[in-house]
Amino acid sequence: MIQTLADAGLFLPFVTVLGLLIGSFLNVVVHRLPIMMENELRLDCEWLGAKDAGQPEPDFTQPAGRTFNLSTPRSRCPQCNTQIRAWDNIPLISWLLLRGQCRDCANPISVRYPLVEAATGLLSLLVAWVMGPSVATLAALGLVWVLIALTLIDADTQLLPDQLTLPLTWAGILMALSGYWPVSLQDSVLGAVFGYLSLWSVFHLFRLLTGKHGMGAGDFKLLAALGAWMGWQVLPLIIVLSSLVGAVVGLIAIALSKMGARAPMAFGPYLAGAGLIALLWGDALINGYKAMAGL
Repeated sequence: MIQTLADAGLFLPFVTVLGLLIGSFLNVVVHRLPIMMENELRLDCEWLGAKDAGQPEPDFTQPAGRTFNLSTPRSRCPQCNTQIRAWDNIPLISWLLLRGQCRDCANPISVRYPLVEAATGLLSLLVAWVMGPSVATLAALGLVWVLIALTLIDADTQLLPDQLTLPLTWAGILMALSGYWPVSLQDSVLGAVFGYLSLWSVFHLFRLLTGKHGMGAGDFKLLAALGAWMGWQVLPLIIVLSSLVGAVVGLIAIALSKMGARAPMAFGPYLAGAGLIALLWGDALINGYKAMAGL
């Protein structure tokens, strides 16, 4: 199928449209997954409270509230609670036709939704254009889509959900095992191990020196996932790129908003951005550096 689309000149348009559709779904993931995590934590706390009080354990197989997950309930306007119609949920087009407003109550619809859809479509097109039509490209698209979701969730909540980072790590190792991905199984496993341990070591060294936590465990797991997909050789590039960009953006944010230097800042978006660069141009950057250094 991939080659058929490529021969017909439809591979890039197909990937772009698919990216737009996935971007619409990512908006749902970014909004709902943190709420689902909070609900799960609340249930765990209720269970612990009941256990400590010697009360019967709550029956979580029949939740008191309505079901809330990535598919249920259907998307609704937060202002008038009207269910969004299918023809009002077409990526980009519906938002433009509705002029950024709910059809029923004219409540503004955040411009973030079409921006996420457009960004996902454009990044999908970029990946397909750079890597060409192949099974590896489809796998890379899945990686990029998860990175987009992690970037937005971390920016909103400073959380990198295990529900995304852990499956992403295993998926990278499985791709290396499949033979369709240009990373050996050994390099993938070592990438996951060294990716996790590198930031884990920095975290504990910083904690020992300052008595404070410099980053969250989600950052360790995200770098482990990137290492699993791209191999241990690319980890230094990802760490350097993410640290440089994070430092520059952090200094600019401090200067513009006059916030304290100790204000928490999500590091996941910089890891994800560096991972995307490494995915597409990592070999060229590493080889260029080696040539400049005479290695």
